Amino acid sequence: MSSPARHIDPFDSFDDADDSFTQNYEAADTLDLGDPFEDLPDADLQPLTPEPGLPRQALTAASFAAIEPTDDLGAVSIPRIGIHFFPQNDATLQACDTAALDRRMARAQSLVRRGGIEEAIAAYQHEPTPSLLIVESSEAAHGLLEQLGRLAEVCDTNTKVVVIGAHNDISLYRELIRQGVSEYMVAPVKPLQLIKSIATLFNDPETPFVGRAIAFIGARGGAGSSVLAHNFAHSLSEAMQANTVIADYDLPFGTAGLDFNQDPLQGMADALNEPDRLDQVLLDRMLTRCTERLSLFSAPASLDQDYLADEHAFEEVTRKVRSVAPFIVMDLPHVWTPWLKKCLIAADEVVIVATPDLASLRNAKNLIELLKSFRPNDNPPRIVLNQVDMPGRPEIPVKDFTAALGVAPACTISFDAKTFGQAANNGQMIAECAPASKAHEALLALTATITGRTPETKKKAASTSLIGKFFPKKK
Repeated sequence: MSSPARHIDPFDSFDDADDSFTQNYEAADTLDLGDPFEDLPDADLQPLTPEPGLPRQALTAASFAAIEPTDDLGAVSIPRIGIHFFPQNDATLQACDTAALDRRMARAQSLVRRGGIEEAIAAYQHEPTPSLLIVESSEAAHGLLEQLGRLAEVCDTNTKVVVIGAHNDISLYRELIRQGVSEYMVAPVKPLQLIKSIATLFNDPETPFVGRAIAFIGARGGAGSSVLAHNFAHSLSEAMQANTVIADYDLPFGTAGLDFNQDPLQGMADALNEPDRLDQVLLDRMLTRCTERLSLFSAPASLDQDYLADEHAFEEVTRKVRSVAPFIVMDLPHVWTPWLKKCLIAADEVVIVATPDLASLRNAKNLIELLKSFRPNDNPPRIVLNQVDMPGRPEIPVKDFTAALGVAPACTISFDAKTFGQAANNGQMIAECAPASKAHEALLALTATITGRTPETKKKAASTSLIGKFFPKKK
């Protein structure tokens, strides 16, 4: 912290060319900004008084409420920084609590304490400030600037400050930014607004592109999660014309290589053994190109070694794979380990593939409840009900399955042993061997639902036959 004798104001502008607005916060009688905020209504202002003597508390899940997602942040990840929130009213307090518990904030050390700027000034009299400070004030322009001046006296020079205010005024915003405030937000704020602002402030221009991760997991073994993940990725790359990578995480028993009739020499296991060596050149070499837009990061599918990679290795490899394509389809095995749990929580979309039986119902319900608690600001997991109407097998009706689960299936796929068996034996996708099947239509609908895209329509070639030339079709 800087000494009082020689104070460096963290709110000073870096642009000295327009210092005509610079004011001395130590002399209250010289506070004159040329009155750019004359139109702000001071008479109607009802400032909230912070509760005296409120002790600082560590962040807990108390008073937590899930907020519906209103913005797609993609793969935003907040770095390992300290973030302290000082909200003033109940709505902002709830938004700060929810934002601090979001999965994107997992690496940051967050602390929420009610009281606004006044509480922040009192808190930092004898302790250092964090990397980011988010404070709220309901004061008008002059009062807000006076509060920020006192905050600057106890604030470290490398601390970024975000202010949540009550007035939507462009003159106030410009003056706050000129004084060195990193961002000004108008209440009420939402959790994803806060996260997006934090990510923008700490965005590294040299950070590589991060693709959207879509994780597929089966509610039980044999539900068909891997087959649907591979066909979904193929549909995404061909029908939606999007570059896609399939990452097969089932190291001993993965089937992605079989489904695409590929037998690559290197793949996921090699990357997990030495994740720090996995650069862009090596990753491109390990990826197997299946089509023009679809690549495969395959599992070895062998039992001649023990796969003992830790969760850090999986996290590092996943992060690097996400830098090579706009969409990453993660084929996850039906196991429960720390690394798999982290993969599910960190994914942008989770698809749970279930069959209409009691075991699938129980496991799917457990997965949905867990993911909702860890991902309150994300879309809930998608449910795909697979192998419906299997002959001779007692099933839970789709209506009852949906009612018990509390989530409607994103799509249902009927049991079709002939189509899926033929595709598997030929090393083909459903779109290649049965493009007119109901399964292919369901996969296209699922792809459109998750990605928000519509399939690219292919133009039919014009007829060149002699009959077509003389007898064109009537419109």
